[in-house]
Amino acid sequence: MALELSARIVQSLESVGAAAWDACANPRGAPHNPFVSYAFLQALERSGSVGRKTGWAPVHVLVEDATGRLVACAPTYLKSHSLGEYVFDQGWAQAYERAGGRYYPKLQVASPFTPVTGRRLLVADGAPHGASAALIGALRGLRQALEASSLHIAFATPSEAETLRAAGFTLRAGEQFHFTNEDYRDFDDFLDALASRKRKAIRRERREAQTGLVIERLAGAEIKPAHWDAFFAFYMDTGARKWGRPYLTRAFFDMIGETMAERLLLVMARENGAPIAGAINFLGDDAIYGRNWGALVERPFLHFEVCYYQAIEHAIAHGYKRVEAGAQGEHKLARGYRPVLTWSAHDFADKGFGAAIADYCRRERLEVDAMIAEQEAALPFRNDVKETREKTPS
Repeated sequence: MALELSARIVQSLESVGAAAWDACANPRGAPHNPFVSYAFLQALERSGSVGRKTGWAPVHVLVEDATGRLVACAPTYLKSHSLGEYVFDQGWAQAYERAGGRYYPKLQVASPFTPVTGRRLLVADGAPHGASAALIGALRGLRQALEASSLHIAFATPSEAETLRAAGFTLRAGEQFHFTNEDYRDFDDFLDALASRKRKAIRRERREAQTGLVIERLAGAEIKPAHWDAFFAFYMDTGARKWGRPYLTRAFFDMIGETMAERLLLVMARENGAPIAGAINFLGDDAIYGRNWGALVERPFLHFEVCYYQAIEHAIAHGYKRVEAGAQGEHKLARGYRPVLTWSAHDFADKGFGAAIADYCRRERLEVDAMIAEQEAALPFRNDVKETREKTPS
């Protein structure tokens, strides 16, 4: 006989506790994803990086069994805008509002400001049958109770996407660029897999970027408050120029430095002893996730060196299988990154509007597939490397 399941909402992770949340977010046997961990999400809340004032109001959904044990949960936010999501639906919002609807508030299941694929329907190991379905039902119930226009689940895993499709959600395909470590011995071994012209171009970029600089990779306890001070200055300068609204507060970096130091890699570039640029990476079990970067000076190829090449070098040296360098950026292709599909899932209260979005997503998927096929054909690898990879079962 199945255990009775019940759902409730909390507006702060303080109400849950780290052990209970993490048993769902990163259960035994699953690759660790730092962006759904209690430490990461709690730091966002405690630091004021998310909250009602930022338009990311936490309304986390919990599913518990009859004993009160947390068996499933979802990091959920009531949104008053579409910023910081990396799955761009502003066009949908404008269309709905032109038709007389009210798109905001909406519900967003996501790791805020983080375009990284990972589990979003967080189900504990050994959870009773039906826990995932109960969580989906609770999310839809919350959307209805809050009179939100829609429910969006960003950067779901492929298996979750299929579960959500079967539950009636519309899937939307997106694209990112990831580096895959093909058991390279070192960075030169990776370069040897590239066509000669591309190999020479990357060597030239690295040489020009590194001239006159000291670049270091800092991990764990090596990262001191002074490093966070410097990095935050980079982040604020670049964020203000690119996005207009940097979300992460200075306190956020201190908090993750205290609670998840073993999952952090900070790349810092110095000129004449003074820090001028940096990039923060988070470490999973098998992947390096490049997140934020910033620089106080304009210097050719510095972004590629600090964000891409240093992460690739670290991945090869430490056995990580891939580097995910964030959203967008076709320039990554020429630097050995490959196109990868991403998935989001969407559910609308207005079924007529939902049908129109479903039709749009079907047509958009054809464009994404065609674009990826074109990009795959133009990858910078040697022809024999491409042929070997095509013949190898995935």
